[in-house]
Amino acid sequence: MLDVRRLHLLRELDRRGTIAAVAEALTFTASAVSQQLAALEREAGVPLLERSGRRVVLTPAGRTLVTHADAVLERLELAVAELAGAREGIGGPLRVGTFPSGGHTILPAALAELARRHPALEPMVQEIDSARVSDGLRAGDLDAALVHDYDFVPASPDTTVDEVSLLEEPMYLATGTALGGDISPGTAERPGTLAELLGPYADAPWITARDGTTGHAMVVRACQAAGFQPRIRHQVNDFRTVLSLAAIGQGVGFVPEIATTPVPEGAVLTRLPVFRRSKVAFRAGGGDHPAVAAFVAAARAAVDGRPGTGG
Repeated sequence: MLDVRRLHLLRELDRRGTIAAVAEALTFTASAVSQQLAALEREAGVPLLERSGRRVVLTPAGRTLVTHADAVLERLELAVAELAGAREGIGGPLRVGTFPSGGHTILPAALAELARRHPALEPMVQEIDSARVSDGLRAGDLDAALVHDYDFVPASPDTTVDEVSLLEEPMYLATGTALGGDISPGTAERPGTLAELLGPYADAPWITARDGTTGHAMVVRACQAAGFQPRIRHQVNDFRTVLSLAAIGQGVGFVPEIATTPVPEGAVLTRLPVFRRSKVAFRAGGGDHPAVAAFVAAARAAVDGRPGTGG
């Protein structure tokens, strides 16, 4: 009989690439991870791992077993959800991840709705970049999370995570009159291609999210698509800071529609043909868990209740 916990370790090795990374993510020692994987090989009766330099890679049999592990662990999530549904009431801890702008726009209303409908539920929030959410879900650090992806940075397919869509919104170019903006402060619609809209700012200093985040990659790739490499001056993850810096002429950057209010004095926003999609993510098979389903419903209500979201 194959041990489910060891299957989980094998799947994490497939995703994370090294035994050290698996150990760090799951708070094991590297030696303990190696021992458990060796025990799984004995259970399987065939080699699952092989050395490639300093790395360990999965054999064809190992990759096949990971596919089955995904299905087994998803079925376990379904079982946990069904058992939770048999209990009376919804309560206990709910570990929620969020990206920064979701944390100050969608999340407060969602948590207020949860508190009203399910006062015994105890949400515990941590800020996390969308690119790291699937790792957090698989490791059990998160139960659900607000995530997003962008044009130019689509989400990578991940069979271990399910998602529910919340909102699609346009991105805006945030500039300031101090950088020679030719529009009065506020929000403007200017038709044009990405190159036409971004080209005038090819030599300007740029404001992006921190390197390694989806927001950073989106700005860099959009500028490259417009024909230039952005000269990055500031790296901040909070779009309110992006707006404030742009307003005083410290650079230009991208801001999603949901984070464009209030517009600071001196800031200029120009709508771009680039979109962001926000969603709720959770472990595959976990969508029917009462607490997760309650959070999804609350997040949808929060988005539907925001001005201009149109439900």
